[in-house]
Amino acid sequence: MKRILLMVFRNILLVPYMWVRLCYRAAHTEKYTESDQYAFLKWIVIHANKGGNVHIDVHGTENIPKTGGFMLYPNHQGLYDVLAVLEACPTPFSVVAKKEIANIPFLKQVFACMKAYMLDRGDVRQAMKVILDVSEEVKKGRNYLIFAEGTRSKQGNRIGEFKGGSFKAATKAKCPIVPVALLDSFKPFDTNTITPVIVQVHFLKPLEYEVYKEMKTTEIAVLVHDEIQKTIDAAQNISSL
Repeated sequence: MKRILLMVFRNILLVPYMWVRLCYRAAHTEKYTESDQYAFLKWIVIHANKGGNVHIDVHGTENIPKTGGFMLYPNHQGLYDVLAVLEACPTPFSVVAKKEIANIPFLKQVFACMKAYMLDRGDVRQAMKVILDVSEEVKKGRNYLIFAEGTRSKQGNRIGEFKGGSFKAATKAKCPIVPVALLDSFKPFDTNTITPVIVQVHFLKPLEYEVYKEMKTTEIAVLVHDEIQKTIDAAQNISSL
């Protein structure tokens, strides 16, 4: 909460303009292209990060596919995660998020601008429809982010179990799976501090369909989980030297 207030205070002259424009864009998504919406959101996030003493340290952007749709699978540390990836990723993407955060101010408007899907984990029929809709959009070239843990790990840089069902959209779309390792992404919004923080975002080499097509989704989940945790552990070891 303190850091959010700091972000607002240090951008106090821009905040009214940002908020009005964000709300308008969220309510009139049909007027803007995906690229235009993404650029606008990135502009807001960059200003917020600067004001809030948050620096995004980006690695591996060369691993992001240049053509066709793909899916990003980061570990889930906190409410800040999507904003970290948004600044780091040069290519527009949308989000599959749980419906519980659908009405959080600011995130609500951001997700509306991204035309995100809100997933009801208690409704199997609705969840399956989201998976099918997302897979069809990825086939058409849109990119999506989904948290395979399903919820925040609340264990800092130790990640939780990845759910196999989270990968069904990717297997149906037959698209590249891009693991994303987030380090210290829980610190901006999930700790009560305003000290400077560096959030690392690592885009790992994509897992192509030809590699995983014979695998079960549970096996894909374990593979992606382990690659992300390995990257986090290696990054932490380097930082401690």
